Amino acid sequence: MSVLKTASKQQYSEMVKQASPNSPVLKNCVFAFLFGGFICTIGQVLCQLYQNLGLELKDARAFVSVSLILISAVFTALGWYDNIAKVAGAGTLVPITGFANSMVSPAMEFKSEGFITGLGAKMFTVAGPVLVFGITASVVFGFIVFFFHLY
Repeated sequence: MSVLKTASKQQYSEMVKQASPNSPVLKNCVFAFLFGGFICTIGQVLCQLYQNLGLELKDARAFVSVSLILISAVFTALGWYDNIAKVAGAGTLVPITGFANSMVSPAMEFKSEGFITGLGAKMFTVAGPVLVFGITASVVFGFIVFFFHLY
């Protein structure tokens, strides 16, 4: 039987520091800022494009949302989104593209289990709680606004 040596908190912290590489925080922040800004710029370019094609601003914005979701979903399905995220870091978490990625990613991971039990069921493992709490919060807020005549 072997005897396990226990490390103190200080020794453990020292081992973690030695095993963990230093994170280039400034570089990560710059790349996140640039890529997040680039995604937003793409959204603005698409909005202008849709308006030039004759859509009103409200409709153009809806088309931009759909377009960014579609692009993110396709990039995730092709495996490109993860490669971009390795460089861009948090910059890929712009809410609409990050949410689309969080929906498609688990689905792609479990696609080998079948269309229903794999792709369909696993699609909402990450996004499910976000949808539940988001919808619940919006209903509660709607009731508050309606009953207290805050509109």
